[in-house]
Amino acid sequence: MVAFDFRIAGDEIRTRVVIEFEQQPEFSYHLLASPYRLVVDLPDTIFVFSDDLARPRGLISDIRYGAMAPGRSRVVLTAAGPVKAEMAEISENESEGSFRLVLDIAATTDTEFSKLVEEQQWDTQGTAPDTDVARPQDGNDDMFTVVLDPGHGGIDPGARGRNGTLEKDLTLAFGKTLKSALEEVAGVRVVLTRDDDRFISLPERVNIARQNGADLLISIHADSFRLRRVRGATVYTLSDKASDEMSREMAARENRSDLVAGLSLEDEQDTVADILIDLTRRETEVFSIDLAREVISAFDGHIRLITNPHRSAGFRVLRAPEVPSILVEMGYLSNVDDEKLLTDPKWRERTAELLVAAIKTYREKIGSVSN
Repeated sequence: MVAFDFRIAGDEIRTRVVIEFEQQPEFSYHLLASPYRLVVDLPDTIFVFSDDLARPRGLISDIRYGAMAPGRSRVVLTAAGPVKAEMAEISENESEGSFRLVLDIAATTDTEFSKLVEEQQWDTQGTAPDTDVARPQDGNDDMFTVVLDPGHGGIDPGARGRNGTLEKDLTLAFGKTLKSALEEVAGVRVVLTRDDDRFISLPERVNIARQNGADLLISIHADSFRLRRVRGATVYTLSDKASDEMSREMAARENRSDLVAGLSLEDEQDTVADILIDLTRRETEVFSIDLAREVISAFDGHIRLITNPHRSAGFRVLRAPEVPSILVEMGYLSNVDDEKLLTDPKWRERTAELLVAAIKTYREKIGSVSN
């Protein structure tokens, strides 16, 4: 399925969205709150129209589109206030033999919006991501299992560099490079949360680590920041209170990943603060900090580090209570010098080697402690 054109027009009362397809698509849509969103689910779709065509206007404050999982794609229209779909239908363009999806979106009241959300029929199971790539594997208990988590993916592109580089592409490329390097180490098993351009929710990333009996979870990112001069690698660990304002902003951005993809967070009960109370979480926190220090020590003098490179915040992806976890920002796509390095395969190989050295040192240290 190919979507080759996108049009949006309207005001704060009514807005029309039109998406053109080469073939007739099957689609469904539903509403989500916090924030207000209209989510359109489609079969596997390649979006070939320019991003400039999908600039929000009228009732719509943000537009996202892309893959959710193999065989499934999604368009997420975030609204500035409560909305409803007055029309959602497919019609054929007779002169071209193509098809268009027309969405007429109207402003409504919070009361009507809440009623529509409660009454809608939506198969949430049908939109769950396919995680065949990271199903639990049977293996020797003596193996040291490292789960690598390339951030973002599919409909969630993450940050965009000043030269157009997408964070989701960089994290996947680096994850594969690091996996290859780690697999050269005897006794190490490596699992990727994703090995292609698919969306994986934050809770599912955590579950993959737990289901595979991970000894470590390393989440890989290359974010952006409003101050473009900020550059260098940063290593984050979990905390219920951010170490600084920059860390708080980064965690807030990363934790919105599921919202960007049109998922509801209402069913999620665990909070970072609840997890930190648990004794297991406290012990794991100590191991995570040790790992972060080893990574920073390995990086120091070899690749650029941000000022105060070990920071902490409430990243949802780091919350597995029994799995030592860190989030590594390899650099910042908002900085052109970092973007240049991040897209260099040789730089990624060198950085992966340094991470492997840090993991080996950490593994030896905890092995001597347990013995």
